[in-house]
Amino acid sequence: MDAHIHGSAERGERSQPASQLPTIVLATRDRRQRLLTTLARLEGLPERPHVVVVDNASKDGTAAAIAERFPGVEVIPSSRDIGSAARTLGVEAAHTPLVAFSDDDSWWAPGALRRAAATFRAHPRLGLIAARILVEPDGRLDPTCEAMRESPLDSETPLPGPPVLGFLACGAVARRSAVLACGGFHTRYGFGGEEQLLAVDMAAAGWGLAYVDEVVAHHEPEPGPRSWRGKHELRNRLWSTWLRRPFPRAVRQTAALTLDGDGHGVAALIAALQGLPWVLRERHVIPGNVERSLRLLETSPRAR
Repeated sequence: MDAHIHGSAERGERSQPASQLPTIVLATRDRRQRLLTTLARLEGLPERPHVVVVDNASKDGTAAAIAERFPGVEVIPSSRDIGSAARTLGVEAAHTPLVAFSDDDSWWAPGALRRAAATFRAHPRLGLIAARILVEPDGRLDPTCEAMRESPLDSETPLPGPPVLGFLACGAVARRSAVLACGGFHTRYGFGGEEQLLAVDMAAAGWGLAYVDEVVAHHEPEPGPRSWRGKHELRNRLWSTWLRRPFPRAVRQTAALTLDGDGHGVAALIAALQGLPWVLRERHVIPGNVERSLRLLETSPRAR
Protein backbone atom coordinates (compact mmCIF):
# COMPACT_ATOMS: atom_id res chain seq x y z
CA MET A 1 0.00 0.00 0.00
CA ASP A 2 1.19 3.52 -0.79
CA ALA A 3 2.69 5.11 2.34
CA HIS A 4 0.62 8.28 1.95
CA ILE A 5 -2.61 6.33 1.55
CA HIS A 6 -1.70 4.05 4.45
CA GLY A 7 -0.93 7.05 6.65
CA SER A 8 -4.21 8.71 5.71
CA ALA A 9 -6.11 5.55 6.56
CA GLU A 10 -4.40 5.29 9.95
CA ARG A 11 -5.18 8.95 10.72
CA GLY A 12 -8.79 8.31 9.71
CA GLU A 13 -8.97 5.36 12.10
CA ARG A 14 -7.51 7.35 14.98
CA SER A 15 -9.98 10.17 14.41
CA GLN A 16 -13.04 7.97 14.59
CA PRO A 17 -15.53 9.05 17.27
CA ALA A 18 -16.19 6.49 19.98
CA SER A 19 -19.81 6.13 18.85
CA GLN A 20 -18.57 4.52 15.61
CA LEU A 21 -16.41 1.95 17.38
CA PRO A 22 -17.85 -1.45 18.26
CA THR A 23 -19.18 -2.22 21.70
CA ILE A 24 -17.53 -5.37 23.03
CA VAL A 25 -20.07 -7.99 24.08
CA LEU A 26 -19.16 -11.11 26.03
CA ALA A 27 -20.96 -13.72 28.08
CA THR A 28 -19.50 -15.45 31.11
CA ARG A 29 -20.40 -17.92 33.85
CA ASP A 30 -18.38 -18.80 36.95
CA ARG A 31 -15.00 -17.87 35.45
CA ARG A 32 -14.32 -14.77 37.49
CA GLN A 33 -10.53 -14.75 37.39
CA ARG A 34 -10.33 -15.50 33.68
CA LEU A 35 -12.84 -12.75 33.01
CA LEU A 36 -11.01 -10.18 35.15
CA THR A 37 -7.77 -10.90 33.29
CA THR A 38 -9.56 -10.42 29.97
CA LEU A 39 -11.24 -7.20 31.10
CA ALA A 40 -7.84 -5.80 32.10
CA ARG A 41 -6.61 -6.47 28.56
CA LEU A 42 -9.69 -4.87 27.02
CA GLU A 43 -9.41 -1.85 29.31
CA GLY A 44 -5.85 -1.35 28.07
CA LEU A 45 -6.87 -1.01 24.43
CA PRO A 46 -6.13 2.42 22.94
CA GLU A 47 -9.67 2.58 21.54
CA ARG A 48 -11.15 2.40 25.05
CA PRO A 49 -14.24 0.51 23.83
CA HIS A 50 -17.39 0.21 25.85
CA VAL A 51 -17.72 -3.33 27.24
CA VAL A 52 -20.95 -5.17 28.05
CA VAL A 53 -20.68 -8.36 30.12
CA VAL A 54 -23.69 -10.64 30.41
CA ASP A 55 -23.32 -12.72 33.58
CA ASN A 56 -24.96 -16.10 33.02
CA ALA A 57 -26.12 -16.66 36.62
CA SER A 58 -22.59 -16.94 38.05
CA LYS A 59 -22.26 -18.04 41.65
CA ASP A 60 -18.62 -17.02 42.13
CA GLY A 61 -19.11 -13.29 42.72
CA THR A 62 -18.41 -12.29 39.12
CA ALA A 63 -20.75 -9.28 39.04
CA ALA A 64 -19.42 -7.84 42.32
CA ALA A 65 -15.82 -8.30 41.20
CA ILE A 66 -16.49 -6.45 37.94
CA ALA A 67 -18.17 -3.58 39.78
CA GLU A 68 -15.18 -3.26 42.11
CA ARG A 69 -12.38 -3.61 39.55
CA PHE A 70 -13.97 -2.25 36.37
CA PRO A 71 -16.77 0.21 37.22
CA GLY A 72 -16.95 1.37 33.60
CA VAL A 73 -18.00 -2.08 32.38
CA GLU A 74 -21.73 -2.56 31.94
CA VAL A 75 -22.97 -5.76 33.58
CA ILE A 76 -26.24 -7.42 32.63
CA PRO A 77 -27.19 -10.16 35.10
CA SER A 78 -29.15 -13.18 33.93
CA SER A 79 -31.08 -15.05 36.59
CA ARG A 80 -30.44 -18.35 34.77
CA ASP A 81 -27.85 -19.79 32.45
CA ILE A 82 -29.04 -19.08 28.90
CA GLY A 83 -25.80 -20.07 27.17
CA SER A 84 -24.78 -18.24 24.03
CA ALA A 85 -28.13 -16.41 23.91
CA ALA A 86 -26.63 -14.19 26.61
CA ARG A 87 -24.69 -12.51 23.81
CA THR A 88 -27.97 -11.42 22.26
CA LEU A 89 -28.83 -9.60 25.50
CA GLY A 90 -25.52 -7.80 25.23
CA VAL A 91 -26.18 -6.83 21.61
CA GLU A 92 -29.60 -5.48 22.59
CA ALA A 93 -27.97 -3.37 25.31
CA ALA A 94 -25.34 -1.89 23.00
CA HIS A 95 -25.88 1.63 21.66
CA THR A 96 -23.40 1.47 18.79
CA PRO A 97 -23.98 0.32 15.20
CA LEU A 98 -21.29 -2.35 15.58
CA VAL A 99 -20.66 -5.04 18.21
CA ALA A 100 -17.48 -7.04 18.74
CA PHE A 101 -17.87 -10.49 20.27
CA SER A 102 -15.32 -11.75 22.76
CA ASP A 103 -15.27 -14.66 25.16
CA ASP A 104 -14.01 -14.41 28.72
CA ASP A 105 -10.72 -15.88 27.46
CA SER A 106 -10.32 -13.80 24.28
CA TRP A 107 -9.42 -10.19 23.58
CA TRP A 108 -8.79 -7.76 20.71
CA ALA A 109 -5.43 -6.57 19.43
CA PRO A 110 -4.74 -2.82 19.65
CA GLY A 111 -6.18 -1.09 16.61
CA ALA A 112 -8.34 -4.05 15.55
CA LEU A 113 -11.65 -2.43 16.44
CA ARG A 114 -10.81 0.79 14.57
CA ARG A 115 -9.81 -1.20 11.50
CA ALA A 116 -13.05 -3.14 11.72
CA ALA A 117 -15.13 0.04 11.97
CA ALA A 118 -13.36 1.54 8.95
CA THR A 119 -13.95 -1.67 7.00
CA PHE A 120 -17.67 -1.64 7.73
CA ARG A 121 -17.92 1.99 6.59
CA ALA A 122 -16.29 1.05 3.30
CA HIS A 123 -18.59 -1.95 2.72
CA PRO A 124 -22.23 -1.10 3.40
CA ARG A 125 -23.52 -4.65 2.78
CA LEU A 126 -20.95 -6.23 5.07
CA GLY A 127 -22.74 -7.81 8.01
CA LEU A 128 -19.93 -9.59 9.85
CA ILE A 129 -16.15 -9.78 10.01
CA ALA A 130 -14.55 -13.03 11.10
CA ALA A 131 -11.24 -11.93 12.61
CA ARG A 132 -7.82 -13.53 12.41
CA ILE A 133 -7.62 -15.33 15.75
CA LEU A 134 -4.25 -16.09 17.27
CA VAL A 135 -4.29 -18.91 19.81
CA GLU A 136 -2.16 -18.13 22.83
CA PRO A 137 0.28 -18.58 24.45
CA ASP A 138 2.22 -19.38 21.26
CA GLY A 139 0.33 -17.07 18.89
CA ARG A 140 -0.51 -19.72 16.28
CA LEU A 141 -3.30 -19.14 13.79
CA ASP A 142 -6.56 -20.85 14.73
CA PRO A 143 -7.19 -23.76 12.30
CA THR A 144 -10.67 -22.45 11.54
CA CYS A 145 -9.13 -19.17 10.41
CA GLU A 146 -6.76 -21.09 8.14
CA ALA A 147 -9.80 -22.67 6.50
CA MET A 148 -11.69 -19.38 6.21
CA ARG A 149 -8.65 -17.72 4.66
CA GLU A 150 -8.87 -20.29 1.83
CA SER A 151 -12.65 -20.06 1.41
CA PRO A 152 -13.82 -21.26 -2.04
CA LEU A 153 -16.92 -19.05 -1.97
CA ASP A 154 -17.69 -16.16 -4.30
CA SER A 155 -19.72 -13.08 -3.51
CA GLU A 156 -21.76 -10.77 -5.72
CA THR A 157 -21.24 -8.09 -3.07
CA PRO A 158 -17.78 -6.47 -2.76
CA LEU A 159 -16.23 -7.74 0.46
CA PRO A 160 -12.95 -6.94 2.26
CA GLY A 161 -11.84 -10.59 2.38
CA PRO A 162 -12.83 -14.15 1.50
CA PRO A 163 -16.58 -14.78 1.87
CA VAL A 164 -17.49 -17.17 4.69
CA LEU A 165 -20.60 -18.81 6.11
CA GLY A 166 -19.38 -19.24 9.67
CA PHE A 167 -17.35 -17.51 12.35
CA LEU A 168 -15.94 -17.97 15.82
CA ALA A 169 -17.66 -15.85 18.45
CA CYS A 170 -14.42 -15.40 20.39
CA GLY A 171 -13.36 -13.00 17.61
CA ALA A 172 -15.99 -11.47 15.33
CA VAL A 173 -17.41 -8.00 14.67
CA ALA A 174 -20.93 -7.53 13.35
CA ARG A 175 -23.57 -4.96 12.55
CA ARG A 176 -25.86 -4.79 15.54
CA SER A 177 -28.99 -4.31 13.42
CA ALA A 178 -28.19 -7.36 11.27
CA VAL A 179 -27.63 -9.62 14.29
CA LEU A 180 -30.88 -8.55 15.91
CA ALA A 181 -32.91 -8.76 12.69
CA CYS A 182 -31.73 -12.37 12.32
CA GLY A 183 -32.66 -13.27 15.89
CA GLY A 184 -29.20 -13.34 17.46
CA PHE A 185 -27.92 -16.56 19.00
CA HIS A 186 -30.58 -19.22 19.35
CA THR A 187 -31.87 -19.65 22.88
CA ARG A 188 -31.73 -23.46 22.75
CA TYR A 189 -28.19 -23.95 21.45
CA GLY A 190 -26.04 -23.24 24.48
CA PHE A 191 -22.38 -23.27 23.45
CA GLY A 192 -20.67 -25.30 20.75
CA GLY A 193 -21.20 -24.48 17.08
CA GLU A 194 -23.84 -21.91 17.97
CA GLU A 195 -22.48 -19.46 15.38
CA GLN A 196 -23.46 -21.39 12.25
CA LEU A 197 -27.20 -20.74 12.33
CA LEU A 198 -26.73 -17.00 12.81
CA ALA A 199 -24.16 -16.85 10.01
CA VAL A 200 -26.45 -18.67 7.58
CA ASP A 201 -29.43 -16.50 8.52
CA MET A 202 -27.40 -13.33 7.99
CA ALA A 203 -26.33 -14.55 4.55
CA ALA A 204 -29.94 -15.47 3.73
CA ALA A 205 -30.95 -11.93 4.66
CA GLY A 206 -28.50 -10.56 2.10
CA TRP A 207 -25.59 -9.62 4.36
CA GLY A 208 -22.01 -10.37 3.40
CA LEU A 209 -19.74 -12.21 5.83
CA ALA A 210 -15.99 -12.05 5.30
CA TYR A 211 -12.78 -13.25 6.85
CA VAL A 212 -10.51 -10.22 7.33
CA ASP A 213 -6.88 -10.99 8.12
CA GLU A 214 -6.09 -7.43 9.26
CA VAL A 215 -8.59 -7.54 12.14
CA VAL A 216 -6.87 -9.52 14.88
CA ALA A 217 -8.08 -11.14 18.09
CA HIS A 218 -6.31 -13.35 20.65
CA HIS A 219 -7.75 -16.45 22.29
CA GLU A 220 -6.27 -18.38 25.21
CA PRO A 221 -8.55 -21.33 25.97
CA GLU A 222 -7.96 -23.43 29.03
CA PRO A 223 -5.84 -26.50 28.24
CA GLY A 224 -7.39 -29.92 28.04
CA PRO A 225 -10.46 -31.36 26.30
CA ARG A 226 -14.01 -30.24 27.01
CA SER A 227 -15.88 -33.53 27.09
CA TRP A 228 -19.28 -31.93 26.54
CA ARG A 229 -18.36 -29.82 23.52
CA GLY A 230 -18.24 -32.46 20.79
CA LYS A 231 -21.74 -33.72 21.51
CA HIS A 232 -23.20 -30.21 21.85
CA GLU A 233 -21.55 -28.97 18.68
CA LEU A 234 -22.77 -31.92 16.63
CA ARG A 235 -26.29 -31.64 18.08
CA ASN A 236 -26.36 -27.96 17.10
CA ARG A 237 -25.11 -28.73 13.59
CA LEU A 238 -27.93 -31.23 13.21
CA TRP A 239 -30.46 -28.65 14.42
CA SER A 240 -29.10 -26.04 12.00
CA THR A 241 -29.34 -28.56 9.17
CA TRP A 242 -32.94 -29.46 9.98
CA LEU A 243 -33.94 -25.83 10.50
CA ARG A 244 -32.63 -24.44 7.21
CA ARG A 245 -31.73 -27.09 4.60
CA PRO A 246 -34.03 -28.61 1.95
CA PHE A 247 -35.42 -31.91 3.16
CA PRO A 248 -33.39 -34.28 0.88
CA ARG A 249 -30.15 -32.52 1.77
CA ALA A 250 -31.04 -32.51 5.45
CA VAL A 251 -31.49 -36.28 5.37
CA ARG A 252 -28.13 -36.83 3.67
CA GLN A 253 -26.35 -34.44 6.01
CA THR A 254 -27.90 -36.08 9.06
CA ALA A 255 -26.50 -39.43 7.98
CA ALA A 256 -23.09 -37.96 7.20
CA LEU A 257 -22.83 -35.99 10.44
CA THR A 258 -24.00 -38.89 12.58
CA LEU A 259 -21.58 -41.38 11.01
CA ASP A 260 -18.65 -38.94 11.10
CA GLY A 261 -19.27 -37.71 14.62
CA ASP A 262 -15.95 -38.61 16.29
CA GLY A 263 -17.74 -40.96 18.66
CA HIS A 264 -20.49 -38.46 19.49
CA GLY A 265 -22.79 -39.26 16.57
CA VAL A 266 -25.44 -41.43 18.22
CA ALA A 267 -25.61 -39.38 21.44
CA ALA A 268 -25.83 -36.13 19.48
CA LEU A 269 -28.56 -37.51 17.22
CA ILE A 270 -30.62 -38.63 20.23
CA ALA A 271 -30.20 -35.20 21.82
CA ALA A 272 -31.14 -33.46 18.57
CA LEU A 273 -34.26 -35.61 18.10
CA GLN A 274 -35.54 -34.41 21.47
CA GLY A 275 -35.78 -30.94 19.94
CA LEU A 276 -37.62 -32.06 16.81
CA PRO A 277 -41.02 -30.53 17.75
CA TRP A 278 -39.69 -26.98 18.08
CA VAL A 279 -37.35 -27.47 15.09
CA LEU A 280 -40.33 -28.30 12.86
CA ARG A 281 -42.21 -25.25 14.16
CA GLU A 282 -39.31 -22.92 13.41
CA ARG A 283 -38.10 -24.51 10.19
CA HIS A 284 -37.78 -22.42 7.02
CA VAL A 285 -35.54 -23.19 4.07
CA ILE A 286 -32.73 -20.84 3.05
CA PRO A 287 -32.51 -19.29 -0.45
CA GLY A 288 -30.91 -21.30 -3.24
CA ASN A 289 -27.75 -19.20 -3.42
CA VAL A 290 -26.97 -19.80 0.26
CA GLU A 291 -27.74 -23.52 -0.09
CA ARG A 292 -25.34 -23.74 -3.04
CA SER A 293 -22.63 -22.04 -0.99
CA LEU A 294 -23.14 -24.49 1.87
CA ARG A 295 -22.86 -27.43 -0.51
CA LEU A 296 -19.64 -26.00 -1.92
CA LEU A 297 -18.21 -25.73 1.59
CA GLU A 298 -19.23 -29.29 2.36
CA THR A 299 -17.14 -30.54 -0.56
CA SER A 300 -14.12 -28.38 0.37
CA PRO A 301 -12.00 -29.92 3.16
CA ARG A 302 -10.28 -26.61 3.95
CA ALA A 303 -13.33 -24.34 4.18
CA ARG A 304 -15.78 -23.50 6.91
